[in-house]
Amino acid sequence: MVTPVATIFIPLNSKKEVTKSNYIVLNPKALLFKMKDSEILERIRTGDETVLDYLYKKNFKMMTKMVINNHGDEDEAKDIYQEALIVFWQKAASGNLVLSSKISTFLYSICQNLWRKELERKSKFSSEEKDEEEVFDTDRNERIEIINNCINQLGETCRKILSYYYFDNLSMQDIAEKLGFANADTAKTKKYKCKKELDELIKSKYKASDFLD
Repeated sequence: MVTPVATIFIPLNSKKEVTKSNYIVLNPKALLFKMKDSEILERIRTGDETVLDYLYKKNFKMMTKMVINNHGDEDEAKDIYQEALIVFWQKAASGNLVLSSKISTFLYSICQNLWRKELERKSKFSSEEKDEEEVFDTDRNERIEIINNCINQLGETCRKILSYYYFDNLSMQDIAEKLGFANADTAKTKKYKCKKELDELIKSKYKASDFLD
């Protein structure tokens, strides 16, 4: 069974006394402070990234179960859910998002669409023959140089996260500890955002995408 890493969430910008009645208990190690959808959207618009941790815990089981029940594995389920959270964050942060349903329902539809596209991509890839298995070292070096140049144009946090992950082969837990993040899930969420920014930069400068596996 897929389980998220336990984290304790406390109310932000609140002068009220913290009591057990303020929380929903997910498991003995993790607590979630109750937030209304309107409050979540407002916090996202102000750039409060702790909301990502809240949403991740709150909807984890439902979102990942959908992927696993539709020919996906645990890692794929986590990846799709992470990407869906980033898509939702970007839409909500723009201030133009008008919800006609609950946030959980909207997130579920994003996960469904992302997983459907991934299944189509995997099906297409498996049906194609690989004409060439080896990649020349010169081509690989050129790609690494392009990636390095683009990474160096990102903010400091993104530079460190992507360098640690892709070039130093550090785990999400190691990156979280090095950069002082709450946990590996937070590091992975930030990595997705940085990777998306890197892809856009590469596309704009080199007309290419997906340089990193």
